Amino acid sequence: MRMITQQRLGGPEVLTIADAPEPHPLPTEVLVRVKAIGLNPLEARLRAGEFPLLGGPPFVLGWDISGVVEQAQTWRLRPGDEVFGMPLFPRAANGYAELVAAPALHLARKPASLSHVEAAALPVVGLTAWHGLVDLADVTEGDRVLVHGRGGGVGHVAIQLAKSLGAHVITTAGPGKREFVEELGADEVIDYTAVDFAEAVSDVDVVLDTLGGDTVERSLGVLRPGGHLVTAVAEGDSTLIAKFEAAGMRFSGIAVDPDPVALRGLADLAEQGKLRVHVQEAFPFERVADAHRLLDGGHLQGKLVLTV
Repeated sequence: MRMITQQRLGGPEVLTIADAPEPHPLPTEVLVRVKAIGLNPLEARLRAGEFPLLGGPPFVLGWDISGVVEQAQTWRLRPGDEVFGMPLFPRAANGYAELVAAPALHLARKPASLSHVEAAALPVVGLTAWHGLVDLADVTEGDRVLVHGRGGGVGHVAIQLAKSLGAHVITTAGPGKREFVEELGADEVIDYTAVDFAEAVSDVDVVLDTLGGDTVERSLGVLRPGGHLVTAVAEGDSTLIAKFEAAGMRFSGIAVDPDPVALRGLADLAEQGKLRVHVQEAFPFERVADAHRLLDGGHLQGKLVLTV
């Protein structure tokens, strides 16, 4: 099979295609013939050596996959099943490859309403949003939820998820993404280039943050008494945690994992027409470096995907 690997840390040019032996699934695992691979900002940081999650190279990036089961060492899935998921995270899943061996529990059947490209774009961002809004914040009907995501990967799923839970959804976005986030269901859109959200928003039950920086601290003032901030990027900041707790607010950090219950929940929402996945651009497997250059640039609308 072919896989995308790197022998050194650096820019997108270090990603190269190489031949490798086919992986063999262990008991409880399946072998997936990959059709599409979702790309995430974390992978650009790993490639460049900014975050040593996988140790030093050589290694193979990638967790978000969608494809077809080719071999099954489990009763949970059968050859021919179309599946998607985020296997093994945070351990290496070697997702940038034509074949991936993965625990069956880390996968779900792909919704018929999503293409493989769309399904591959969903797991990391969808599970992050689910853990934040459902598992940690327990968002319920009538809650006021502020999503700091600007129409990016986690943000665009979080808006839809919060709406499906019955929340009033507020989001921050630039003027170029206003129509996009409104189509996703946002009830209020704050143009962060022209308006300070900390002055424009108040009495919020839950803030979901995917931006970090001073956005987290400034969000303290928009929460109602006892409100809850959930962040995907500043979870280990003890100073911030202490500040929120001193103000009588809750502060939680998201550590995403391949939760099979949440993954099936996302699939159900997609089947019900309550969740769509926006892919800004899909690149052929051979153009992974081009995809990573765009990933490095940030400011994406939805997700980037490789097709295999």
